[in-house]
Amino acid sequence: MKILYFAWLRERLNKSDETVSPPDEVKTIDQLMDWMSARDEGFELAFANRKLIRTALDEKIVGHDTPLDGAQTVAFFPPMTGG
Repeated sequence: MKILYFAWLRERLNKSDETVSPPDEVKTIDQLMDWMSARDEGFELAFANRKLIRTALDEKIVGHDTPLDGAQTVAFFPPMTGG
């Protein structure tokens, strides 16, 4: 699956995207974040306050408890404001 990072997440992780193959037991976005955090301290720090991170699954904004269900793309981004 392709992971996209936007705004300060991209800057903090020093990458805009990557392709990952999480293990079968990773079923939700929250579990994906746990798995990514366990692999790399940078992700652990970036995902430390998950209330500050929004997610999109195949271009649809969803909650962290959403099942991955064969998703092709997951995007992580901070809340956006209008203006």
